[in-house]
Amino acid sequence: MSNLVEIRDVYFAYAERPILSNLRMDFPRGKLVAVMGGSGSGKTTVLRLIGGQIRAQRGTVKVNGEEVNSLDIHGLYRLRRKMGMLFQFGALFTDLSVFDNVAFPLREHTDLPEEVIRDLVLLKLNAVGLRNAHKLKPAEISGGMARRVALARAVALDPELIMYDEPFAGLDPISMGVTANLIRNLNDALGSTSIVVSHDVNETFAIADYVYFLSAGKIVAEGTPAEMRASQDPYVKQFVHAAPDGPVPFHYPGKSLADDLGLGGRA
Repeated sequence: MSNLVEIRDVYFAYAERPILSNLRMDFPRGKLVAVMGGSGSGKTTVLRLIGGQIRAQRGTVKVNGEEVNSLDIHGLYRLRRKMGMLFQFGALFTDLSVFDNVAFPLREHTDLPEEVIRDLVLLKLNAVGLRNAHKLKPAEISGGMARRVALARAVALDPELIMYDEPFAGLDPISMGVTANLIRNLNDALGSTSIVVSHDVNETFAIADYVYFLSAGKIVAEGTPAEMRASQDPYVKQFVHAAPDGPVPFHYPGKSLADDLGLGGRA
């Protein structure tokens, strides 16, 4: 099976702080792949590299055979036309109605007449169960409903690639389950490739075809959800079972508290 996205030997740093190192990842067409790991492990940076918001200092990121780093602004705009993005917490336009939020990418990227846009928007909202809420503003709907509106907007253009940044954050258990099922069902219905960045083990494992675990900017484990649940790798076990003790430290690396307080070896 061919890959829609390929990441090869990527290195990225903010100033002198390395974020990703020698990263190699494949995202096959039609599959739902999860990128998991603790806070600061580089998960969202992977999405930003794929979308061309930032550029790798070394290595290559290819989407549909095109090297993202080599594209100019017009090339990036054309490439993003085939991408959908669900931002953390939805990022809806608060002054626009539910309908106009979903219509936004259609109006921005196409020359379709308004009657066609109307039908497409209502179809997308119907797919997420919110067709009858199309006149409401984001402030008039719940957080879970807002996330579903954002999902409808993300798939408005029937993209080849859909990226989800923490789609389950802040949702109650019912909304989490609904959102997870929608992500899986829309991926299969559209034939898209989906990349899900998430901390939520249960919901993500229930829908993912493959999982990458990142730690300190490197892949420490990968495989199917079943393989990850059975893994004896210390990092995977700590993350999957939410254990407080393991290779993932609680404190950000640096000097000890004793050194900062000037106590030296007396602490």
